Amino acid sequence: MSQRINYMQQSPGFFNKLLEFSGAEKDSSIEEKIRHLVHIRASQLNGCGFCLDMHVKEAKIHGESELRLYHISIWRESTLFSPRERAALAWTEILTQLPEHGVPDEVYNRVREQLSEQEISDLTFSIMAINAWNRVNVAFKTVPGSADAAFGLTKAGLS
Repeated sequence: MSQRINYMQQSPGFFNKLLEFSGAEKDSSIEEKIRHLVHIRASQLNGCGFCLDMHVKEAKIHGESELRLYHISIWRESTLFSPRERAALAWTEILTQLPEHGVPDEVYNRVREQLSEQEISDLTFSIMAINAWNRVNVAFKTVPGSADAAFGLTKAGLS
């Protein structure tokens, strides 16, 4: 696979603004471990190899277990995720694959049992950010692993 265009070079203003937007996640009410799960799950759903590769490596570097990484795609059946993590994954799925008639109250109410209003709002912005990255990287076929050295991901020990 080869990259179609280098969107970072072609649209540096948009790229830098999206980077800035994503950087704000570090100050959100959602803990890093959950943000990793969200980034990975959305990337799986969107078929974004570049983002999936990057976020699995980031999660591994930050101490996520390999078994939990393997279980993200089957989180409903797995016993490895807390109720809070399950709520975040459910919210990620519903916002990544929006149903025709919007988010059902039943899903929102289940998420609301685990997360505060601010946490749901912050999580929603995190999901928006990863979906934007997924779309640009899928559109332009960014090669998985191509930015490992630049992002310090080689230390994940995955190749």
